[in-house]
Amino acid sequence: MIRKNQSFVTEFILLGFSSDPTVQCLLFLIFLLIYVFTLLGNVTIILIVTADSLLKKPMYYFIRNLAFLEICYTSVTVPKMLVNFLVEDKSVSFFACATQMYFFIFLGVVECCLLAVMSYDRYVAICSPLHYSTIMKKTTCANLVASSWITGIVSMFGQTVLVFSLPFCGPNRIDHFFCDVPPILKLSCRDTSKTELSIFIGIVIFVLMPFLFILVSYIRILSTILRIRSAEGRQKAFSTCASHLTSVCLFYGTTIITYSLPKSCHSPVVDKSFALFYAVLIPMMNPLIYTLRNKEVHGVLNKRIGKNRNLKNFQK
Repeated sequence: MIRKNQSFVTEFILLGFSSDPTVQCLLFLIFLLIYVFTLLGNVTIILIVTADSLLKKPMYYFIRNLAFLEICYTSVTVPKMLVNFLVEDKSVSFFACATQMYFFIFLGVVECCLLAVMSYDRYVAICSPLHYSTIMKKTTCANLVASSWITGIVSMFGQTVLVFSLPFCGPNRIDHFFCDVPPILKLSCRDTSKTELSIFIGIVIFVLMPFLFILVSYIRILSTILRIRSAEGRQKAFSTCASHLTSVCLFYGTTIITYSLPKSCHSPVVDKSFALFYAVLIPMMNPLIYTLRNKEVHGVLNKRIGKNRNLKNFQK
């Protein structure tokens, strides 16, 4: 059971960003556009990678999975946030809040693992190019992705149960736009130091360890790139990593700051600002990151657009 008899709160109220109706309407339009753009961008990546034979490479297999993950990740929080902008009743049941938190943190762990897998792919491609095709086989890629999802699903259930086993005696107002860990812990009427320690250990294992793996991978990658004699070769090698490295810096930078700080260091403004970035903006930015700097994706898009134009001209 997630909720014990000692917990008196049966629902929470998400305060969101503002109580001003005009501001809420404006924010609704802004976040609706962001959400639509996020869905369209990530769905486009999935369709392009799936449909085009030129992109049947492990790197794009991982990018397609990341795009699917971003759709799930942003859909956990944004639809409820959009609804709350339009209704007066901003309550969320105890179970619904626990469910939202579970899916959010488990998808976050999956993203950490998937980014680590993508760094391994880049490491093999640059440091062991002759063995790349034998190491990064289809079955290997599928197993790596499946392991990322299984890790997130299994590991974060216990953390969620731990948080929602705390007694919540009131108040029940969450100064946030979704059920995140830091603002929930603030509402407990019992000392949460042991729970915070457990969460910190989970962060070290499932967030910092993948980050250290990425860091070591890129140290090896950078060392290999610097040994390439031609400037053109170095630029080409680095360009294959630039998008992934940008995505890693954006995601980990905000996530580590948010979840590694003790409860006393958190404030509603800081929590909401960082959460807005990694929960809403980064899923929107990733399609841009992985297409704007990618010549192969550009080529496929231009080819598709060209075919559509020729078909329209033929029909005319």
